[in-house]
Amino acid sequence: MNVSSIVVQALQTNIDALVETFKNSEICEYHLHDKAKGKIIITIEGKDVGEEIEKLVKIQEMPLVMAADMMMTYQEDSLDEEIKILNAQDPVPTMLNDDTIEARDIVYNGDLKKKDFGF
Repeated sequence: MNVSSIVVQALQTNIDALVETFKNSEICEYHLHDKAKGKIIITIEGKDVGEEIEKLVKIQEMPLVMAADMMMTYQEDSLDEEIKILNAQDPVPTMLNDDTIEARDIVYNGDLKKKDFGF
């Protein structure tokens, strides 16, 4: 399951009509709007990215919509895959368990204050 937030831009005079359209829509869920700025926040859900894109395009094609852009997305399957990869990895880098590497040869780049960026 994927969930994405969409920011819809429209003329101030069309906000009320679009809010009602989104509230009654089967393709999205209405959350809030700012009439003065001409923005509406909605979310869409889909079984995959393809289904989400289809819904986004339908919203973009609505007559009173000037623009509709995906802002944030949550992809359940992708997150689960990444968690599996992280859990399968050894938390200690192999170089730290390698007795043939001298400690003085290990370069630590975790402190950005002291890192030389070359410029």
